[in-house]
Amino acid sequence: MSIYADSSVLVALYLADRRLVQAQRLRGRYGRAWLTPLHRAELAQAVAQQLYMKRVSAAQAQEVLANFQRDRQSAVWMEVSHPESAFDRSIQLVEQYGGRVPLATLDTLHVASALELGSERFLTFDERQAKLARAVGLKVS
Repeated sequence: MSIYADSSVLVALYLADRRLVQAQRLRGRYGRAWLTPLHRAELAQAVAQQLYMKRVSAAQAQEVLANFQRDRQSAVWMEVSHPESAFDRSIQLVEQYGGRVPLATLDTLHVASALELGSERFLTFDERQAKLARAVGLKVS
């Protein structure tokens, strides 16, 4: 099964937030998920934000990023280039669902990426993304 986990799941796994156990269960249940440059950028930003807010130390931030790099090298994730067509699909989603579902650009871009990669299941802790993913026919967990 083709799985797309949005950044909320990735951040929960690596920054060990309050949803860590739930994120680990999802990963254990569904296995490897796509990893795009969008995911990598959002994780880097989340780590930097935690460092800025002094919720993690510089050493902890480096450890988080090192753990992520190890997982990448161990093929924990299925790394792919970001599908260029996801931007056009994102615009289509806004045009089709924007009046019915609350949307943000990253919401539509993640769902569009999942669709363009041929994902069957969408893992997220973000309710807006979950609503949009369900609306376009993805199975959401």
